[in-house]
Amino acid sequence: MEWLRAAGLSYRELEQRGYGFVVVEARLFYRKAAFFDDELTLCTELTDLGRASLRFSYTLSRGGEVVSSGYTRHGCIELATGKARRVPREILDGA
Repeated sequence: MEWLRAAGLSYRELEQRGYGFVVVEARLFYRKAAFFDDELTLCTELTDLGRASLRFSYTLSRGGEVVSSGYTRHGCIELATGKARRVPREILDGA
């Protein structure tokens, strides 16, 4: 959501226009243990923008040391049918 907001877009408006994004793949790599009350930093980056999908990569760190990393791929769908759709032009332009 923050990525869309930073691009000047609203997920709610995309939904009103009939678009949705669903998680189609998620991958997580554990590197170090994290503990209750650790101060963690999550960095998210758009790493791939396809015709009908987005991929975000994540790094979770503690004091500059990577605790875990991973990614999610989100498919763009037409909400009424659940069928794949091209990513809206304003997202492509804002990326």
